[in-house]
Amino acid sequence: MADLVPGLLICLMAVQTIQHDGNRTETKTNIPTGVIPKTFRGRLYKVNHTNQLPLYPSTDPLLYVNSEDPVTAYTTGVLSTRVIPLSYILAMLVGIPSNAYILAFLRLRLGTKSMSTVILYLNLALSDLLLLLSLALRVHYHFNGNNWVFGEFSCRLVTALFYGNVYNSAQTIACISLKRYVAVVRPFLYRRLAKTTLAVWTCLVVWLLFGAAVVPELLVRQSYQVTQLGVTTCHDVLPLEEKSHSPLVPYRLMLVCLGFIVPFLVCIYAHVAVVYHLGQSRCDWRPFVKVSTLVFIIFVVCFLPSGILHIAHYIRLFSSGDDRLYGYYRVAVCLCCFHSCLDPFLCMLISKMAASELQFISLRGIPQRSPVRM
Repeated sequence: MADLVPGLLICLMAVQTIQHDGNRTETKTNIPTGVIPKTFRGRLYKVNHTNQLPLYPSTDPLLYVNSEDPVTAYTTGVLSTRVIPLSYILAMLVGIPSNAYILAFLRLRLGTKSMSTVILYLNLALSDLLLLLSLALRVHYHFNGNNWVFGEFSCRLVTALFYGNVYNSAQTIACISLKRYVAVVRPFLYRRLAKTTLAVWTCLVVWLLFGAAVVPELLVRQSYQVTQLGVTTCHDVLPLEEKSHSPLVPYRLMLVCLGFIVPFLVCIYAHVAVVYHLGQSRCDWRPFVKVSTLVFIIFVVCFLPSGILHIAHYIRLFSSGDDRLYGYYRVAVCLCCFHSCLDPFLCMLISKMAASELQFISLRGIPQRSPVRM
């Protein structure tokens, strides 16, 4: 069933492309240069003696988009108004109770020998729970035709929590992978470490990075009225040619590197090294290797598409000014939400395979006992 979700989303991305091509018109309008957003591009509506301000019930600033821009197909299409919110609802129904349960379950295990691992998994569960809770207002937003009705402050807060916790989860998973790597490959160093203290400081650093990541999103306006569509979008259309928004481009590129590329490379290296060194042992670690590989594959499937599309979106913007990949990126981000609802089950699965921290690894090349069951 888990394998069907990415395939279904990919198929629906193709529908988005067909919709976009069908919505192209022959009318050409001048597009302002220098507009390089992560989101769809827009330009502020300027009122002068030759035009009049359209009548809208909201006081949000107005944005122009071209009628042939992909934002039109995305805003009115089935992907953003049905598929994305339904995916969020599914992730919330599974992830919120399971992460709440894992928080209560792990809290009871504080003070045990594996407390450092418990702290890291508590941090992951808390981050996943905040991410899933932030989806509630976005579900209404998408079902309402991508029309935000909850005000500017709520838009900023939900956007910050959403993207901040996506990167927070990826960084925590990388820390867990790195901890497992040290336990297996550097067992003597691992035993000398003050593991609980190190785990606490690791979580604090991760949350400090989370705070640094969300501050820019909280400082700039995120909600704008799109004049041609008659809706108020939240984060999806921004005038990044304006001075208040232009710093967001390098900031978001940095987030991609620190929040995705670095954790992804750490997870790859740690997983390969752990599997290799376990393979050199005289014990049969195949059950653990299979579970560890499954967890790694799920991480790759859930995070890699959004990371690739995010980077590809920037490349196309810089090279040709084409922003149509943003709609695909928004669909791929749904997979990150699915990972948040799968984390509690993966945590329980790993805990049943072997003792946390893999402390049963000592000297390689010497016959070892079977891992202690939890």
